[in-house]
Amino acid sequence: MRIATYNVEWFNALFDDQGNLLDDDAPSGRTGVTRHQQIEALGIVFTALDADAVLVVEAPDDTGRRSTVTALENFAQVMGLRARRVLIGFTSDSQQEIALLYDPDRLSPRHDPQGDPTGKKGSAEAPRFDGVFRWDLDVDSAADLIRFSRPPLELAVQSAQGFAFRMIGVHVKSKAPYGASTPEEVMRISIQNRRKQMAQCIWLRQRIEAHLAAGEPLIVLGDFNDGPGLDEYEKLFGRSGVEIVMGLDVPREMRLYDPHARQAQHGRSAAQPATARFYIQSERHYLSALLDYVMISSDLRARRPAWRIWHPFDDPDLYRVPELREALLAASDHFPVSLDIEL
Repeated sequence: MRIATYNVEWFNALFDDQGNLLDDDAPSGRTGVTRHQQIEALGIVFTALDADAVLVVEAPDDTGRRSTVTALENFAQVMGLRARRVLIGFTSDSQQEIALLYDPDRLSPRHDPQGDPTGKKGSAEAPRFDGVFRWDLDVDSAADLIRFSRPPLELAVQSAQGFAFRMIGVHVKSKAPYGASTPEEVMRISIQNRRKQMAQCIWLRQRIEAHLAAGEPLIVLGDFNDGPGLDEYEKLFGRSGVEIVMGLDVPREMRLYDPHARQAQHGRSAAQPATARFYIQSERHYLSALLDYVMISSDLRARRPAWRIWHPFDDPDLYRVPELREALLAASDHFPVSLDIEL
């Protein structure tokens, strides 16, 4: 079985309110790419990926006027994808949803949120992901109230062969200092955002520990906007949010594993994998970063897992296919990450 995560930049901008593709030459949300070019590129990428399930990060909006399910199922039909059904959980107010695009002949997922609902006061004990998490971010003995702008998607899944497992799809808060205009504001907002990002990862880790303690096979995947050694502010906190989620300082059976995260832990002097590529206009060059992961529980490591980052400049087989190489570059500022595993 192939399970993947893919952050599609401004996927929402490719659909009208009825969920139909806007296949024209108007600008897409991607700089220098038309809607037709991005749609065509995404069709090539999703077809080549040929996954049994894809966690779509930044999926089309879901409101009273728009439907994530309608939009993505229309996309799958137009592109002839076998992953043709869509499932979402708690919606967001950010025009970016977390959705699972899957092949119903291969697996049966259902939205199965864990934890108790909360009021405005929240809870410090792994509340439901559409609730409020109480956590002291700045060690001032006063609990801060943390929310997910895009609540993680919690799924109970069964494969066609009858294997049951859990999945949690994630889009953790960005640490970028949006809106900052001075160096002081950059530092203040960056630290504030990292604190919130860390708290979301602690909240997520609490839920992970409950599943692992219950002996439930678990896959956690998505965009964490973070990774070991990614920025200098990590030194203030001792570790990255990804390391907290993986549980690297706990017994093996309570850890999650992703080989790319482990590789990044060796430090900046070692070769670094990357799942995203952003153009820095002011510096006229691209910045590469490891932001997207597919983490698995220790019991799943016995099922012959194999990971792949679909980065055309890091994977020679992808680079040698010009149509796919160009499609990966045009489709999004992130690249898919896939896991092949016997389920």
